[in-house]
Amino acid sequence: MNSSPAMQTPPRELEIDTVAQFDARTKISGAPMSGWHCQSLDLRDRGRALERADVSGAVFLGCDLPPGSIPALRGRGALIFPDLPGLPFDPYRGGLYRAQDLYAGLGENAYEDTPDARIYAWSRSRGAGRGGLNMALATTLHDHAIGTALELLLRPEHDGDAAGLIPGRGVVGVMGGHAAERGTQAFSDAASLGRSLARAGFTVATGGGPGAMEAANLGAYLCAEEEGVLEEAIERLAVAPSFRPSISQWARAALAVIEEYPGGTPTVGIPTWFYGHEPPNLFATHIAKFFANSIREDVLLKACTGGLVVLPGSAGTVQEIFQDACENYYGTARTQTPMILVGRHHWTRELPAW
Repeated sequence: MNSSPAMQTPPRELEIDTVAQFDARTKISGAPMSGWHCQSLDLRDRGRALERADVSGAVFLGCDLPPGSIPALRGRGALIFPDLPGLPFDPYRGGLYRAQDLYAGLGENAYEDTPDARIYAWSRSRGAGRGGLNMALATTLHDHAIGTALELLLRPEHDGDAAGLIPGRGVVGVMGGHAAERGTQAFSDAASLGRSLARAGFTVATGGGPGAMEAANLGAYLCAEEEGVLEEAIERLAVAPSFRPSISQWARAALAVIEEYPGGTPTVGIPTWFYGHEPPNLFATHIAKFFANSIREDVLLKACTGGLVVLPGSAGTVQEIFQDACENYYGTARTQTPMILVGRHHWTRELPAW
């Protein structure tokens, strides 16, 4: 007896983010592509492979396809999502951001001319209900793609395409506000914490912004360097202590440190354009930047399987405390994670969240 469609096992979803992955998996003629999600690939020279493959159930998201092939692919069961015009970002992005992506052109131009600033300006111009369906569709597709890329990056059983993160390392989140300026004791303490966690074998994840978040990413990034390098880097960064008044100067100071110490230890930043006035820090080697802050917070906390260290902060940090406490309350022994609040006076007197 044939099983009904409702009882059939759905195809395993497979993210295809590079042409090399596509080539490797289509070597076999007639290879089934059901469940494949091909994202932003240039497949204009892959017409023969597409003709040989069974494309029924495959999804092509913003891909460049061979001229004239789209009707035939659709007729054979492929689902094709076209490019969305007028966007300063790729809604089908196949991987996380790097600082070089978001700050492209900063060496010659001001921050306001970088992709990060242009995307923030685009989101602001379409805020307060003015964006409509096009904006909702574009940002939702983008955030889904970023969330998937982060999940693949941090998955312990990932098949080696993790861009340098060590499979199986626990992820510890360092939460804190943006107010800690470079050169202050608070900044140095957060950087030392990030370094210690990374040296202990953890991957450090933060909210990806300035202040304590930048410091923790910086410490983790430089954890393999000799003693004294972190302190020297903080001194160099202190020439631009804050992203106010000039994000350009703040970011260029970080770029100078990265140029001297390239290839640092992998570390994760998860910022949002919802707080777009706070620029992403450049010491996160893997940046998962979201439009929707609610999704970003959920993803950030779920990524931190090794626990949270919460440094002094304000409203956003308070939200993370209570959201994590709620998830721990309703969680299981497998999903519950420890949370440590640093700064007894801050969290019990200045901002009594505990």
